[in-house]
Order: sequence, then C-alpha cells, then structure tokens
Amino acid sequence: MQPRFRKCLLVWMIMCLATTTFATIPPDSSGSYASFDHTRIHFTIKGKGTPVILLHGFMQQGDAWFKYPLYDSLIRQGYCVITPDLRGNGLSDKPHEENAYANDAEARDIMALADHLHLNAYKIVGYSRGAIIASRVLLLDNRVRCGVMGGMGTAFTNPGWPRRWLFYRALSGENVPELAAMVKNVQSAGLDQQALALQQKEQPASTPQELAGIHKPVLVIGGDKDEDNDTGGALAAMMPTGMHATVTGDHNSTVRSPYFAAWVIDFLQNH
Repeated sequence: MQPRFRKCLLVWMIMCLATTTFATIPPDSSGSYASFDHTRIHFTIKGKGTPVILLHGFMQQGDAWFKYPLYDSLIRQGYCVITPDLRGNGLSDKPHEENAYANDAEARDIMALADHLHLNAYKIVGYSRGAIIASRVLLLDNRVRCGVMGGMGTAFTNPGWPRRWLFYRALSGENVPELAAMVKNVQSAGLDQQALALQQKEQPASTPQELAGIHKPVLVIGGDKDEDNDTGGALAAMMPTGMHATVTGDHNSTVRSPYFAAWVIDFLQNH
C-alpha cells in the first residue's frame, strides 16, 4: 500500500469514528422506541453535538428540564440534549407490574435509548431520583464517558432507605400523614399513582462497593441547604474519581440555579 494512500485511509477512518457517535441523531425531534421488554419510552432531542442524556426526578417527566437553565445552556454550548420520560412517567408507557420496574429496568431503558440512537458514547446527567438511575447507567454501560449526580447524597445506597419506603406506603394507599400533601399533588396532577408507587418499591440501590467500581469522572452537586438525601460529599468520596460541588439552594431550587448549570457545563466540557 502506498504511503500517501495509507495516510488518506487512516484520516478517513478517524473521521468516521469521530462522527459515528452523533451522525444518526435527528436534531430537534421527538419520538419513542421499544425498550428491552417492549415498553415504549418517549424522548425528545434538541441541538447538535456531543450527546448528553438528562434524567428527570420523581413525579416529573423529561420536559421538566426545559425550564431549567442547564437545558438551554447545554444547547448553546453545542451539545445534543436528549430528554427521555422514564418509564411510568410522561408520555412513556406506565406498566403496573412490579417486575416492570425491577432489575435495573430504567437504566436498561437508557441503554436501549443509546442503542436506538446508535450512540457509541454519551454523557449523562441526573437530578434527584434521576441521579439514582444515572448511577446505575454509569455502572452498566461502558459507552458513558462521565456523569453528573445532582441533588443526591448517600441515602439511596441503603436498600432499606426509610424515606423511600414511606413514599411507597403512602402511594400504595396507606395513611402516612407527613406525605398526605404529596399524594394529593399526585392525584390532582393526574399522575399514575400506582406506577409511582412501584418506582419507589423497585428503586435500585447502588451499594458503596458498587460505587467504588465506577472509574469514570462523576460530579456530585447539590444545594447547601439540601438535606433531603444525606450528604453529597460523602457520596462523591465513595467513587474513585468522584468530585463534589455545592451551590446555594435547597433540593427544589438548586436545579433551577444558573450556578448549577455553570458547574455542570464546566465539568462536561473537561471530561
């Protein structure tokens, strides 16, 4: 093979590898796909560039991100932003069988989304319960380059997390006075209460031993007044490459902060 031809072939192969990751993603679109168990998962896509999948919190859906500064900031910085509705939420299917949410079903949905979009690599950001699912994706999918876990501390690493089981009991119809307002909000918003209950019952717990096996860069970021899910610093310390950042805010306001967006953008750009 002539040296000049060999050089041209090498350049062509490098260009193909560089573009395969995003070439098949249709910009500014929405749709659905059949996940590993045929559950249909809805998603939207906005922007072009490196794919970033955003995972919403409990009692939300993908479009919750649209009103947060991070969403528009990512698009302006040249990212392709993908926002799925996790199963049981939004326009995605809402199965009422326990096993539909067990065995990392939600994380496997995200892996199936990456398959559907032919992604060779992507980054992931989750907030609150979305951060829990992000931790599972980080563990299970080698295509993830780095991750952000927002609004989450060490509480979810305990399978017996009392708060989680209180939510399950309240959503299952038990009288839990401290969560009566939450149940009323679920009902008034027309959310699928049974699906939400099952999401709590089958919610995955990444153990400290599992988290110690994550060697990808992970940013744990939360508000200085967020006491909902224990401490983010301790969670970051469980991962060999974990980093921790704090911004002003509580659990609900932190994700709305431009400083939260700035931290996440800086992290993604450098990893």
